[in-house]
Parts: sequence; C-alpha cells; structure tokens
Amino acid sequence: MSLTQDDVSRIANLARLQLQPAESEALLGNLNDFFKIVDQMSAVDTAGVEPLYTPLSAIQQVQLRLREDAVTESNQRELNQQSAPAVEDGLFLVPKVIE
Repeated sequence: MSLTQDDVSRIANLARLQLQPAESEALLGNLNDFFKIVDQMSAVDTAGVEPLYTPLSAIQQVQLRLREDAVTESNQRELNQQSAPAVEDGLFLVPKVIE
C-alpha cells in the first residue's frame, strides 16, 4: 500500500493539522515506510504460533497472577436499599422521565 500526497492532505485535514509542504513530504515518506513494515509483517506465516499474553513470556517464564474466581462478599442488597425512597421486589423505583 502506497499513499499519495492527496492521501496525506486528507489525513492532515481529518486530524485538523496544517502542514507545510516540507512537513507534508516528510510525513508521506514516514507513512509509506510504516506501511512497508506492516506489509512485511503481514507476509510472515504465523500459522501454529501461540499468541502471547505478555511480551515477556517470549523470553522468560512468567507466572500469571490471577486470583481465584470466588465470591468474597455477601449479598447486602437490602442494606444498600434502605436509603432508597422506593423499592419493590429488590429493585429501585424511579419516576418516569420519558413520555
């Protein structure tokens, strides 16, 4: 994928940037270099490569610090709803605001 000067002008307009001609040329070169790298990365066959959950796991053993998925608090719905002006069947009642 190769961008043109018109593409750079449109991107600058969308980003609300005012570019000088020299800046526009430099940006065109940088963006085209970026897309060349993306094309090179897309060409690499990644079939069978396991995704990493952190980049560090590629170079060292990383222990996940996940806690056990367990309920640690008791249900306090009634206590939390004591200050509500109106409650019915465990739900807060509010006035109708849309006709």
